[in-house]
Amino acid sequence: MDTPGSGHLIVIPAFNEARTIGAVVAGARRHGPVLVVDDGSTDGTGDVARAAGADVLILARRQGKGGALRAGVDVARRRGADRVVTLDGDGQHDPGDIPRLLATAGRSPRAIVVGARPADPRPASRARWNACRVAGFFVDWITDAVIRDTQSGFRAYPRGLFDEVAPRHGGFVLETELLIAAARAGRPIVEVELSATAPPARPSRFHPLADGGAIGAFIAAAVVRRGLREARAAAREVAAVFDRARLRARHAEMAEAGSHYPDAPHLYGFAVAGVAVRRARARVLGWCRHPRRRRLALVLRAAAASPVLLALAAGQTLLGRVGLDVVTPFVNRFYSHARLVAAGAPAERPGPRESGVIPTVAPVGGGLPPAGPRLEP
Repeated sequence: MDTPGSGHLIVIPAFNEARTIGAVVAGARRHGPVLVVDDGSTDGTGDVARAAGADVLILARRQGKGGALRAGVDVARRRGADRVVTLDGDGQHDPGDIPRLLATAGRSPRAIVVGARPADPRPASRARWNACRVAGFFVDWITDAVIRDTQSGFRAYPRGLFDEVAPRHGGFVLETELLIAAARAGRPIVEVELSATAPPARPSRFHPLADGGAIGAFIAAAVVRRGLREARAAAREVAAVFDRARLRARHAEMAEAGSHYPDAPHLYGFAVAGVAVRRARARVLGWCRHPRRRRLALVLRAAAASPVLLALAAGQTLLGRVGLDVVTPFVNRFYSHARLVAAGAPAERPGPRESGVIPTVAPVGGGLPPAGPRLEP
């Protein structure tokens, strides 16, 4: 349950971010109390954050972004914060956007609010953005939501969320896991467009093979589970044809149609067959035109294209040296968010964007960090 607490806590996981953490903390402190989770830094990140006015939670050993986030969430829960705002410590997020996330959270108290980063036009970031788009395509389908930037770490979580689910994954997988868990718990996801910021002061620590592979494996398992649910739904549709009530209604309609031709057996047969054909046609066309079927077809096509995508991604490094980009057009064709949204959804679709807010549908959880960290004011 979402019970009133003591406001919000801004949680910033950080590993060796001494160059940027001071400015990030200074900007964030204008909008609430700040906790920096120092994930085993060796460059004095914690000292810089403390000097800038943050509380600092020092982890005895590096646990990765997922572990640092879970540790920060646990502190927020102990303090009774009713909402947890998270952002990265490398300067890629503008703390000035925090009020926008909190305002949206105030209008949707049960929602996860995700800050969607502007697309990065730099060629060096193209591979990461394409990976985000592919992940977002499948996450959209799994959650029946519209989440353009599923990998954004700039978010506002309701405290009650972490009482409902306990995520098991670490690293960069955690944020994807939270979105999918949120969908299962019936909590909304609302996406807010973020301001453009300067490029981060250092290269992303996201490793395409290790982190991208872990996220891909997690999403693939979730796609399989959702696919099995869709298969069961299709089986129920087929079984419904033989439902007793429907059989009685169908037979009654056939008898009614045939009753007009008691003395013309050939017309009687045509009338009865016409009812059967019309009902079958309506059933088949209804299923073919249903958003659920259309979206599933797009996902199956995207899944079948994934081996080709991996092969193109492997060769893109060489092709990129001569200015060729074969991955982006392929992603545009097979992993289009616009096509998935246009296909509709079995759940109610979000409304149009309003004031930079992209409403969406989808519940999330948090676990306790390992024993041992110390909190230094």
